[in-house]
Amino acid sequence: MIVGELLFVLHAHLPFVRHPEEPVFLEESWLFEAITETYIPLLERLDRMHREGIPARLTMTWSPPLCEMLVDPLLMERYRRHVGRLLDLAEQEVPAKAHSPFAEAAVMYRDHFRYCLAMLDRHGTIINWVRNLVEAGVIEAITCGATHGYLPLMITDEARNAQIAVAVANFRKHFHRAPRGIWLPECGYQPGIEQLLRRHNIRFFFVESHGIYFGSPRPRYGVYAPVYTRSGVAAFGRDPESSRSVWSAESGYPGSAPYREFYRDLGYDGDYDYVRNFLHPDGIRRDLGLKYHAVTGKVSLDQKRPYQPTEAFGLAMRHGQEFITQRLHQCRHLRAILNRSPVVVAPYDAELFGHWWYEGPQFIESALRAVAACPELVATTPTRYLEANSLHQVVTPCASSWGDNGYSGVWINPTNDWSYRHLHAAEERMRSCAAAHPQASGLTRRILNQMARELLLAQSSDWAFILTTNTSPAYASRRIRDHINRFTGLYDMLQQGSQDPDLLGPIEWRDSIFQEIDYRVYGPDGAPGS
Repeated sequence: MIVGELLFVLHAHLPFVRHPEEPVFLEESWLFEAITETYIPLLERLDRMHREGIPARLTMTWSPPLCEMLVDPLLMERYRRHVGRLLDLAEQEVPAKAHSPFAEAAVMYRDHFRYCLAMLDRHGTIINWVRNLVEAGVIEAITCGATHGYLPLMITDEARNAQIAVAVANFRKHFHRAPRGIWLPECGYQPGIEQLLRRHNIRFFFVESHGIYFGSPRPRYGVYAPVYTRSGVAAFGRDPESSRSVWSAESGYPGSAPYREFYRDLGYDGDYDYVRNFLHPDGIRRDLGLKYHAVTGKVSLDQKRPYQPTEAFGLAMRHGQEFITQRLHQCRHLRAILNRSPVVVAPYDAELFGHWWYEGPQFIESALRAVAACPELVATTPTRYLEANSLHQVVTPCASSWGDNGYSGVWINPTNDWSYRHLHAAEERMRSCAAAHPQASGLTRRILNQMARELLLAQSSDWAFILTTNTSPAYASRRIRDHINRFTGLYDMLQQGSQDPDLLGPIEWRDSIFQEIDYRVYGPDGAPGS
């Protein structure tokens, strides 16, 4: 008897970072690290389980900026060069570490870098690989906001509509089908957003736990069944218990002693003359991705013990099985209370698995294998679940996000509130320009399309998040200001009738995202691009 269904959701997203004006740009490494440590390891395991006939299923967001970067020839050539240099370093590391406690890790890195290059040769692009797994029924791919713009802090429906419409069109471009679901950026929801989703034939979205629990009326089954909004779009709520097992700083799996220590790296540990040629051209010591130490425990970095991959990946396998055993007990308990089988929604940032928690992809594989071997549990996806269970309570979720404290404080606070006067002014200007030029052509159309790109890029919630966390504040601030300045320059050009292709061309070359964009998504109808 089936006592419960498990719905894994991995949210894969990175901001659009592409700087053709520089031969090497530091922040492009965010993408390179995610490909190497998260996307390829996850896809490899899902692919292998599919070939073995294991009924592995999970839902993955592939955000539009990420998709655009994963097929960009410039960035993919730079990625190959990046991994090639790391492979050169790893080839030196294998003999250098051969008679040390780090020998196994050195071989692991060398083999993995080789594998990453081989997989790109085999599939062409990561998106091709994902699309194959989508067509095989392993992954249910869903979209996100066009640039992960935080919808509750936009002031016009036209701006919110554009984030959704452009995302839907971009998903269709990359996956050759319309998306059935969406990950609202940062799970940022406010009542009314579901009407825009319905307009673009989105069938479901996800909200934080309290978005369901504090909904109106109160949900009969809590977060353990989806609810329908009044528009007919379904909302799935996050299960706090399954999240706690992974996210908790105190009791979460990633903090276990044998796992790889994130904050100790060869870029700092290696002799400077030895690692110098593999660092950024500025010569400053930074992470290279070759990490040879284990979490160990609550000790200083210099006391971390050598990392042993076999031990660590074996523990990830056991943790995956333990996670499913816990979900089985949870579902048995919930079924007795609810008198129906629950669906347990377990959403995570995809980059947690592999980048931050190096053994995380092994955990995902082990968990999915354990579900497949358990006759009382089923791994499902939102579309499969809704097709099999069509009757649900109608509830309006409350305003919420999955940010710290659950609302909008991460994305508007004294570190970043200065940006909104400029973003809101640009929203209004874009709306008025789209209304004033319903059928633009030629250079005017190019200007309007580029204005739309610049506004979307400025709206990325990543910049506000980075300013809040103070991780790369200078870069985030620069990105907001640059896009708003380019938008304003284009707007002035349009208003003054001084259209200059020599000024427009370099902006189009630099901010080349969404070649399929149609500025009319900001118009009164907002239909194109949907």
